[in-house]
Amino acid sequence: MPTDLSAGSHPASFRDAQFEPRQSTSRFIADALRAAIVEGSLLPGEPLRQDAIARQFSVSAIPVREAFRQLESEGWVTIEPNRGAAVSLQSADEAREIYEIRASLESLAIGIAIAHHTPDTLADAKRLLEAAENEPDPALYVVRNEQFHMALYAPADRPRLMELIGQMHRRGERYLRLKLGLPIHKDSSDAEHRAIFDALAARDIEQAQTLVARHLLSTGELIYRFLADAQALAQSSHVKKKRRASPRKTSAKADQ
Repeated sequence: MPTDLSAGSHPASFRDAQFEPRQSTSRFIADALRAAIVEGSLLPGEPLRQDAIARQFSVSAIPVREAFRQLESEGWVTIEPNRGAAVSLQSADEAREIYEIRASLESLAIGIAIAHHTPDTLADAKRLLEAAENEPDPALYVVRNEQFHMALYAPADRPRLMELIGQMHRRGERYLRLKLGLPIHKDSSDAEHRAIFDALAARDIEQAQTLVARHLLSTGELIYRFLADAQALAQSSHVKKKRRASPRKTSAKADQ
């Protein structure tokens, strides 16, 4: 799996990851699982075998269970009694709601932050904007994207607001990758980022808030339509298969 070495939190590969004593065991395992889900190594609905993961990291079952609970609270994992843990299925409704929440939180944050930006913080945001524009790897672009967005809001000095925004970014990571599957969507995202930065640099609060909200809401709607269409197609295919199987069953009964 590709990874961003500057981020420092994700192992190069979930399958090859090893626990490093300086980190919390459960946090390290949760980070490794989250990275694998985002990057597609662990697929929606795939079971997570507690004993196998414990053996991989040479730990007991306790930190693995703690990691599962952490990921369940973030929406990455579903835990069912007598069935264990599995990667959560992707939901069109959840994707749209995440981006609706982000639109509200981030338009608030940029409105507060604008007056507190300095030439240095603007230069930092511009550097991160250009790093995202020049990043061809979708997995790394997700990291660059979050870094740019957080740089827009950091001068607001609202730690609890930033924590909530960070949670929504993490919860939406795997959905964002759907949008970035086609280059045209990355190009449009880059253009929207550039427009947001220009409004920020011009100290235009209303325009910056409008552009951030529009950017996030349109992303949520795009992902919602993609997932809803995929679900409808899967359901249609399932119905057709049942219909094709039905005449064979009727014929078999008639021959008896």
